[in-house]
Amino acid sequence: MSPHTTSPRFLDAVRPGRTHWLELPPHRTSVRVARHDTQARLTSWQVPDEACANAVLLVSELVTNAVLHTLSERILCGVGLMPDERFRLEVHDGDLSGRGIPDRCPGLDDENGRGLLLVREIAESWGITRSSLTGGNAVWASLARAL
Repeated sequence: MSPHTTSPRFLDAVRPGRTHWLELPPHRTSVRVARHDTQARLTSWQVPDEACANAVLLVSELVTNAVLHTLSERILCGVGLMPDERFRLEVHDGDLSGRGIPDRCPGLDDENGRGLLLVREIAESWGITRSSLTGGNAVWASLARAL
């Protein structure tokens, strides 16, 4: 399955024409595709470089989590410009187990487990809910367009 754009309603209802969705297979290469796609979309919307870099880092972490820690058949990655000088990132997985996202406290020597810690530090707000689009988890983060 190759990545392609889709148009679910979750972000589209917020601001039509200012949202973008990408559907990805649950493969490690999807993380790179999501990073590049997010960078290109935010650049086309003239989001400043530093805010764009933060968004790309968050998308990378969220898609990595979906690929490595869920049993998804597909992952939806969305970005949308909000009317209040913010933009929103969303990653929807297809994990139907209902177990949610585990809370991790990585040790000093652990190589993994810091993705959501980065999200907490970088995003203005973020959250996890059940996705009406996939039935799995929807992890979202909001960031200011200008830092």
